[in-house]
Order: sequence, then structure tokens, then C-alpha cells
Amino acid sequence: MDVLILVIFFIGSASLLGYFRSPSYKGAVGEKRVSSIFHRKLNQNYYIFDDVLLPTTNDTTQIDHIIVSIYGVFVIETKNMKGWIFGSANQKKWTQVIYKRKFSLYNPLHQNYKHLMAVKNLISVNQNQMFSLVVFVGDCQLKTALPENVTYGKGGVNYIKSKRDELLDENQVQLIINKIKSCRLENTRENRRSHIETVSNSKNR
Repeated sequence: MDVLILVIFFIGSASLLGYFRSPSYKGAVGEKRVSSIFHRKLNQNYYIFDDVLLPTTNDTTQIDHIIVSIYGVFVIETKNMKGWIFGSANQKKWTQVIYKRKFSLYNPLHQNYKHLMAVKNLISVNQNQMFSLVVFVGDCQLKTALPENVTYGKGGVNYIKSKRDELLDENQVQLIINKIKSCRLENTRENRRSHIETVSNSKNR
């Protein structure tokens, strides 16, 4: 009996350790950190949505954060990573270097452009009223010159606050908030599983 308990304990510990090392767990931690920064540093003029699952024409898309204000709609992708990050705005793949080991990652600007278009189609605003933002957190360094909308940690708040032209009126802002609230899918296990399956299938095509 004691042996069985030990086996169950080690299996459970291994599974838990595997989860803590998984990209999904690291992604969730990164989203929480960025969300905390936004909620602490942005005032009531900014309405913050976190972890938004939206329907699209063919499937669904998951957006880390959407911020709505009179200064525009900000669609935000977070990356919780370590090591050195190399890339440029137009490259399809970026490079992550950890102790001389190299890994490739999909350009997060390209990834977030798809998110931005999904939100644009949903709320029916002009693209010049929207901003794409990529925020890195974790023990990483951005080692190449990148556009101002790719930043680290609190730099995301600075980027948002730098936009001071009033692009939307209060009525438009409220309509957009209501639209996102009414269209976002519930964060249920079934919806999340369906979304993950869709993403996996698209990668394998």
C-alpha cells in the first residue's frame, strides 16, 4: 500500500512539474503580470479586458488583453520568456537564445495583427483607431532595435499613455465595450479545448 501511495505521489508530482513548465502555464503567468501592471498604472479612462476568447468567421481567437479608451483600442499580446530575443518587424520568425541554444518563435507582431483584425471586424472601427502592442515579461532581453509597440513590462503602459489624440468619443467607447462583452465567449473548459484544437489543427496544415 505504501509503495502504491509513493507511486501515485511521484506521478502526481511529475505531472504538476510538467504543467508548471508548460507554455500554457508560462503564458498565463505572463498575462497575469501584465494585467496587474495595466490595472495599477492605468486610470478609469481605460477599460481593460483580459484573456478574451472571441468568435471569428471560421473559428475562435484568444487575445491576451484589449484596452478601450477615447485614445483608441489597444490589442495586446504578452510573451513570458527568458534569454535574448532577436528579431525585426518584418521577419516571419524571431530567435530566442538561452545559453547559446537557439529557438525560433513566430513573430508576435504578425501574430497580434491577426488578433487586431479579429477585433476590428467585431467592433467595426477604422484601423487607424486601433493599436497593436506586444509586451515581453520574464527574464529576457530584447537585443535588436524594434518598433515602439514592442516593449518590456511597464513600457506597455508608457506606450499606451503616449497616445493622446482622441480617436473615439465616449459613446463609441461604450458601444465597443458592450460589443466585446456581448460577443466574448465564456472561458469554459469546453470552449478553451475547442480553441486549442483549432489552433493545433491550423499549425498542422
